[in-house]
Amino acid sequence: MGAVLGYARVSTGDQDVTGQTLRLEQAGTIRVFTDVKSGKSMDRPGLAELLDYARAGDTLAVVRLDRLGRSLAELLETVKMLRERQIDLLSLEEKIDTSSAAGELVFHVFGAIAHFERRLISERTKDGIAAARALGKRPGRRPPDLQKVEAAMKLIKANVSPTEAAKQLGLGRSTVYREMRRLGLGRSG
Repeated sequence: MGAVLGYARVSTGDQDVTGQTLRLEQAGTIRVFTDVKSGKSMDRPGLAELLDYARAGDTLAVVRLDRLGRSLAELLETVKMLRERQIDLLSLEEKIDTSSAAGELVFHVFGAIAHFERRLISERTKDGIAAARALGKRPGRRPPDLQKVEAAMKLIKANVSPTEAAKQLGLGRSTVYREMRRLGLGRSG
């Protein structure tokens, strides 16, 4: 049986990891690694240190699952990485222990829900595009006004800078430079 290692994280410097650390120590952790970082930040030196320290057969313990990730997808990615390294996960609040069959089942259910959510988003996007097309709309970027593009090229040939030509005609600079490359006008400015 491996060691139980604790991980505590708080979002801001105003908060304190003491409460989480105490609960993790009461749960039998031999060492607690901490981070004072927003859940939005993937830069978590305490978690990285724990992962460097942990060995196959160890357990990573947290007070709540949200300490490990800010989204279900992020949490599942972390659990997948733990599983690959043969490190179990124990969440005190949710009473999940991936070393047990029931705990592993819960994570398979979470994974299925996350997959379902991704599929729903994809289907809604496809439905939205189909509805727009049915109304005669073309998804994506509109093609540039060819008359404006031609006028911009004439201005550039008359020694107006590409930036100024784009501004005068209400075109994007990238559109003007793309057309210059297409025509082999290698001038910049």
